[in-house]
Amino acid sequence: MELSEKGCMPCEGGVPALAPDRIGELLREVPGWRVSEDHSTLSKEFRFSHFVGTMVFVNQMAALAEDEGHHPDFCVHYNRLNIQLTTHAIHGLSENDFIMAAKLNQLASATT
Repeated sequence: MELSEKGCMPCEGGVPALAPDRIGELLREVPGWRVSEDHSTLSKEFRFSHFVGTMVFVNQMAALAEDEGHHPDFCVHYNRLNIQLTTHAIHGLSENDFIMAAKLNQLASATT
């Protein structure tokens, strides 16, 4: 099953963060995303033609995040949007982060 077809599962801690080898496997499924050196965050910069397009995407991302119960950290710079994903409860990456990344890639391809 594709990552974008899965749903995020509630995570309240008590499970380990993903191992680097599993992170590498999942990273291949989310083009354009990068993993931090300490394997704790997943990030990507999205570019849009103008500020309004950026904000349309941000609002769509917010609705998606609410539906999935998995909320990204982000920063808007006019037509650029920097997004970081992590699973705060485990202080690292979980499959949820990669599911959300895949869904954001899909949303961006439908938006731009």
